[in-house]
Amino acid sequence: MTLEETIPLMTSNDYKERLKAEYFQLKIRANKLLKVIDSGVFVSSLNVIAQAQLNHMINYMAILAFRAYIEGINLEE
Repeated sequence: MTLEETIPLMTSNDYKERLKAEYFQLKIRANKLLKVIDSGVFVSSLNVIAQAQLNHMINYMAILAFRAYIEGINLEE
């Protein structure tokens, strides 16, 4: 899934669809950030900050996934 493909979900009137979009968008962005971190383009101080950002993104994804589980929302793409 791409960010563009999440637009219909994000603009839905159904909060469950918007939750899916938020989760998918976060997952896409976290994966892209991980690729940048792994590429080694950041100097060490920026790498630490990027890694902290990625950790927060992963934690937020886990919270969204748990909420989806509780509410019976399927997060499979």
